[in-house]
Amino acid sequence: MKSSLLSGVHLVSILAPHQSLSSAASNLNITTGAVSQQLQLAEERLGFEVFERHARGIRLTDLGRKLLDSVNPHLTAIEEAIEKLSKEASRKPIRLKLTPSLAYKWLVPRLDDFQKSHPNIQVQVFAEGALVNSSSRDFDIAIDYGPIPYKLGDAELLMQECLIPVMSPDYFNKVCKTQNTGPQLVWESVTLLHDAMPWQGAQKDQEWRYWAQKHQLELDVSQGHFFNRTDMAMAAAEAGVGVALARKALLNDEIKQKRLVAPLPAIGANAGYFIITHCEASETQLFKSWLKQQVVME
Repeated sequence: MKSSLLSGVHLVSILAPHQSLSSAASNLNITTGAVSQQLQLAEERLGFEVFERHARGIRLTDLGRKLLDSVNPHLTAIEEAIEKLSKEASRKPIRLKLTPSLAYKWLVPRLDDFQKSHPNIQVQVFAEGALVNSSSRDFDIAIDYGPIPYKLGDAELLMQECLIPVMSPDYFNKVCKTQNTGPQLVWESVTLLHDAMPWQGAQKDQEWRYWAQKHQLELDVSQGHFFNRTDMAMAAAEAGVGVALARKALLNDEIKQKRLVAPLPAIGANAGYFIITHCEASETQLFKSWLKQQVVME
């Protein structure tokens, strides 16, 4: 394909979302007259009109829409190929996205190990929100938490998660009673601490509801306090506010140091952490392998 014809097709794809040439010109930072002249040349090279001009602006002709339907996937593929090659050609920091809870409680304590093994690879960590937008393209690699099976078929399971009730020692002494089988929680007296946003679309009492069903407990899971991050619920438990369902991967030395107690065993969460990769650069692959090694070492 001649470069002039390809340029014309590209111009059409840029103009298509706009309702007027003036709007497109403003977006392109050129004059309306220049856009009109370029469009006219493009249509002459194509041999048919791509846009209908009317009093209020422009709209695609039937042939123009068919043209875009045919070429847009290829233009997108070209852009993605160029983006991929550009990333491989230049050594750039790894853009990592994950939730603040996982970043603070799991990744950061381990990151020095990666630094020592790969001192020339820079990692930029973005833990901006309680949830990871897995459909975004603004990262090289992401770690998202979600139910099994995960919504994206090409995501890789990093580790399965377990849920375990935790509370401060003082709170445990306040809400437990001694029976023949040992100390038992009086659930009617317990304040539940929730992660209200474990994943997109989850109910705000999702994890406690799941836990109660697994234990066949008649538990009012609508009561208590709700947080948009698991580590906040765990911090509230440590402060003696109530009982949080901790994710086992996010527990470090809190129980060993007796800042938290866990009188009940952990159960599988039927959820886990998934790796989503948008960049195949060698640095990204190294980092992904390192993440998997950290799980194996635990």
